[in-house]
Amino acid sequence: MTKGESTMQRIAVLSDAETATGYRLAGATVIEASPEDALRTLEQAITDGGYGLIAVDTGLIPDPATATARIMRGRDLPILLPIPSLRDAFSSDTVDAKAYMGKLVRDTIGFDIKL
Repeated sequence: MTKGESTMQRIAVLSDAETATGYRLAGATVIEASPEDALRTLEQAITDGGYGLIAVDTGLIPDPATATARIMRGRDLPILLPIPSLRDAFSSDTVDAKAYMGKLVRDTIGFDIKL
């Protein structure tokens, strides 16, 4: 490494094309994938290196850690962070959006927050 060279790892979001625009507007680096090629795209991002964290839309890959266990063996980075799919939050199957958001909070921090 030369003087002034950064060792900072990049952060990216693996998302479908429909949701990618929102992440880009928020300033995130986006890796777009279709459901058919999402796993291959994620594996490529892992092996290319340079990412310290990849947030993975669970609508594309429900359990990214399990799906990439073989390729992640022996690697510390990137950290794979599953993020809920927006499609799940606003689909016709999701009858109660408040219950859905409550479940996300419960799953994330381990308890309910009532306001």
